[in-house]
Amino acid sequence: MSRQRDDYENSRWRKFRSWIDGEVDPLASGIMIQPPKAPIEKRIEKPKTENPVTLQSESIQDKDREWNQTPEEKKDPEGRGIRWFCRFYQVMSVFLCLSIIFVLLWTIAYLPAFGNAGNPDNNEVSARYIEQGLKETGAVNIVTGMILDYRAFDTFGESCVLFIASCCVLVLLRIDAADGKGGFRDTKNRARKTKGDPENNIMAESEPVRTAIARKRLEEADDRLYEPKNDVILQKCACVLVPLIFVFGIYIVLNGHLSPGGGFSGGAVLGSGLIFYLNAFGFKKTEAFFTEKIYRRLTLCALTFYCMAKSYSFFTGANHLKSGIPLGTPGAILSSGLILPLNICVGLVVACTMYAFYALFRKGGM
Repeated sequence: MSRQRDDYENSRWRKFRSWIDGEVDPLASGIMIQPPKAPIEKRIEKPKTENPVTLQSESIQDKDREWNQTPEEKKDPEGRGIRWFCRFYQVMSVFLCLSIIFVLLWTIAYLPAFGNAGNPDNNEVSARYIEQGLKETGAVNIVTGMILDYRAFDTFGESCVLFIASCCVLVLLRIDAADGKGGFRDTKNRARKTKGDPENNIMAESEPVRTAIARKRLEEADDRLYEPKNDVILQKCACVLVPLIFVFGIYIVLNGHLSPGGGFSGGAVLGSGLIFYLNAFGFKKTEAFFTEKIYRRLTLCALTFYCMAKSYSFFTGANHLKSGIPLGTPGAILSSGLILPLNICVGLVVACTMYAFYALFRKGGM
């Protein structure tokens, strides 16, 4: 189990969560309310006397002040409007939830009965997939032929959703300490904090040296601080299992049109192999063959090829033109037209997305 980061209390996520829980008000940070300064002649304190005439005059002034209050001030002397707004907010929240539940239940009540022969799903489409799928797609696996041929653009949308999800996680969780010049923005602040520590004092060093030291410390903290360091058992198991996992994942992807499997399941296996290798050997060795640039290029090339290939296929099919892509012999590895390369594209996207999620949640980068 991973530990909390040392700077968790000052992190953006902690501040965002405190704001959600209502612990702090971000708009009030840095705002100081000060009473207006009185004139010099009014600052001179006068001796306090308990004169009955003075007390009576003060009570009369209080009554006059209360009499001259506006209707809004009388209605809301202690923030009553804010309390009413909070109550209204709670009531409307409950009303909205109940309304959504009612609409969903009302929609379910109008659904057709389960197992009825006249249901919309019992039509000629499913029969067409089963009877003509092998002939039209060349795929022995009917499910793969359906999702990567008949409904290929749906699968393309799912792959784009995975890519967009990884981009959103990248935007939210990435820890970007670069200043655009190879240095770190917080190098000087870190140096000031460690100025009194003789072992960590880097203020005497030059700017390139401070930047290099800060980079090294950040990499060490992000990579192996909360994970087992040089775990021999884990590394030996990874040396044996990771190659087998990769081979098995490639097998599932390449045989997706012949047997149960395909790009989604094979990509998940490949992604789990990458994560296993990362836990055993760390980011430094993993980045020797899989970096952020490789992730971007693989994802971009896979999605681009998928879109262009199926656009050509659907264009020729809609205009009753021959695509010129042979289906091959059913049952052979090189068959089913575009289904095999599309399975490879989907597998790459899924594997890259799984690894990106894990890397971002672990250290805020790849």
